[in-house]
Amino acid sequence: MQRDIVQRPGIPTGRADAWPVAHTSLPGNLLAPSAARRFVRAALEEWAGLGLPAAVGFSERVAEDAEVVVSELVTNAVVHAGTTVEVLARLEEATEDEAAALVLEVSDHHPARAVRSDRPEAGSVAEAAEGTSTIGPDDPADYGRGLQLVGTLAERWGITYRTGLKTVWARLPVDSWNPFPEPAAEPGFQQGLRAAELLAPTPRRALRDDADWAGRGALSFLAEASDLLAGQLDEDIVAALSGQLLVPRLADWCAIWLEPENGGPSAVPRLASVWHRDEAETGQLRALLEQGPIRLPERVGTGPVSMPWPGGEEEEHEEPEKTDEPVVSALAYRITSGGRNLGAVLLGREGLTRVPDEVTALIEDFVRRVGLAVGAAREYTRQATISRILQRALLPGKVADIPGVSSSLVYEPSDDGVVGGDFYDIFPCPGDRWCFVLGDVQGSGPEAAVVTGLARPWLRLLAREGFGVGEVLDRLNRLLLDDAMEAAEAAALMVAAAGGQQTADTGQSRFLSLLYGELVPLPGGGVHCTLASAGHPLPLLLRPDGEVRPAAEPQILLGIFDDVAYESQSFDLAPGDSLLCVTDGVTERRSGPLMFDDGDGLARALADCTGLSADGIADRIKRAVHEFAERPPDDDLALLVLQAG
Repeated sequence: MQRDIVQRPGIPTGRADAWPVAHTSLPGNLLAPSAARRFVRAALEEWAGLGLPAAVGFSERVAEDAEVVVSELVTNAVVHAGTTVEVLARLEEATEDEAAALVLEVSDHHPARAVRSDRPEAGSVAEAAEGTSTIGPDDPADYGRGLQLVGTLAERWGITYRTGLKTVWARLPVDSWNPFPEPAAEPGFQQGLRAAELLAPTPRRALRDDADWAGRGALSFLAEASDLLAGQLDEDIVAALSGQLLVPRLADWCAIWLEPENGGPSAVPRLASVWHRDEAETGQLRALLEQGPIRLPERVGTGPVSMPWPGGEEEEHEEPEKTDEPVVSALAYRITSGGRNLGAVLLGREGLTRVPDEVTALIEDFVRRVGLAVGAAREYTRQATISRILQRALLPGKVADIPGVSSSLVYEPSDDGVVGGDFYDIFPCPGDRWCFVLGDVQGSGPEAAVVTGLARPWLRLLAREGFGVGEVLDRLNRLLLDDAMEAAEAAALMVAAAGGQQTADTGQSRFLSLLYGELVPLPGGGVHCTLASAGHPLPLLLRPDGEVRPAAEPQILLGIFDDVAYESQSFDLAPGDSLLCVTDGVTERRSGPLMFDDGDGLARALADCTGLSADGIADRIKRAVHEFAERPPDDDLALLVLQAG
């Protein structure tokens, strides 16, 4: 987060009433709204701590309203633009004409897309900016309900267009912060619902009173529900959580169907979740609903659709009074994401002839968030599946056994669903030579996969052609800088773009750190080792007496300069000697500001392995890396131990 003091126009530099500003950039994904809420709260806390005059009026309610507003603005930008989102918070001191205020601005880079909203009020504080155009009250808009929440809390808000940028802004007063009376919601909503409160059992009457949802309770519910759903990477968990959030707060029961991932027009949706406020009724309800999925007409959008009560038991309900309003037994909503139909939500409320518009609108906003969460979970599943397939294809199915040498390999890809850059290999070569490789491509995803997929076979080819260790690195370096490599990377970027993936690592994705060596068995036992390290963590040699020393000299990464001559080092691995090779997932494992290899931490850990076998050394180093921090590793972890027999 960047923080600046922005000088107000017309005020001399150095005056104390310049505007404090905090701004940040967020990726256009489902994690952006929660990150924006944390960002705004952190800015308010910092300004309050600085004792700024306008910050004196800050309260928990100010922070909560600001979080809800920025969450809605960022959610709109993510849903309807999908680009990187710029968030700016500006504190304006009081003037003779206006009270102090907090101004929030959310910008995206897709100005051709209209914002789903009501017509904003005229009078943008940004209208005076040169080259801008602000939507006025008579301009057309693509209507929706998301920004009505912003309009409820903001003193005024609007949309400003610049070249290549669209900004939605909201002005929230700080002084006399009470534009509406306190809603009749329970204290949990006044403080902002958290995940535990959202899923905790709640008395039916406390939350089913529709008056409770007309104020800030609904806003807090949507903000916190978004946070909870956005963190889920499994569509069935999303469906289960959605049911718990709806029942009993907004419905007596609900059911969620999900369309098959790759199903055609004849595919049958599956019943993913059923919830009833009376758990004893859940089984009977599920049995009724399993008789057939609901089918919403194609013309139906995301709004509510009246449906018959499951099982055709409408006659069991009391006949409603005759009114001009349609009788609603149950409501269905289509679940969508990115224009695709992902399923449907069916819910029922007993004892009502008509569900109030405020509640149906709230449920529609909630179902929109369910669609985003299901879409994100499916995208993650697809990406993780592709990553596992690529990972298996890019790594050897089996490493060779080296005569007279015990080897132990540990490879743990990070659990982020993205193809990693670490790779390894052990293979035989002519002349009674055995070669080993441990590499790490900068970045991840398709670009890293291209380099990994080419570097490993290139290394095998060069080694088997009889080139020495240094020559192999020289030739591999030139190949990485070759135009053919650039063409391969361009193809990978096209594939990534077609799949909607981020390709932020372009331009430098060919950088490669590599440890490459060859072993030749010695007549009297042990092996002769020749190796070279190009920008890679240096290998460590462990003697039987506990001595540990680096076994190579540092050299520059591969893929940077074409006039590099790589050199190799040679030594003998006597019986009992062990060689430890690792990637930076080991050396750069973090615990707060510290890294595992700070102060020669890896060498100390290896010295404690004196007398252990190759498997014992690998297991102890792996355990030490994992125990270094409470959180699991966030990078690929690879290590290779070679021990002469």
